[in-house]
Amino acid sequence: MSKITKSAQGEDCQVRLPGICNHNPETVVFAHIGGGGMGIKRYDSEGAYCCSDCHDAVDMRSDHGYAVSALKLWHHEGAMRTRKILVDKGLLILT
Repeated sequence: MSKITKSAQGEDCQVRLPGICNHNPETVVFAHIGGGGMGIKRYDSEGAYCCSDCHDAVDMRSDHGYAVSALKLWHHEGAMRTRKILVDKGLLILT
């Protein structure tokens, strides 16, 4: 586990799926953006602080009623918010 993935512990969910997010920082993990392939994780700069319920939705493990394109958009928006937090924490340096 990297410093970035560990940093998710106790943070607020940044994906915030309406009607799904449980808003419980105790369940937040670092959810990588999909697309790396089965069993392949993307870089830690490509993910979001995500509660367990939002994580299940974006990883298609739950029945949520949202289009895949909408889930991807929310996940990417959450990743943008998370990157700002990571920069503020000094865990990610943008040049």
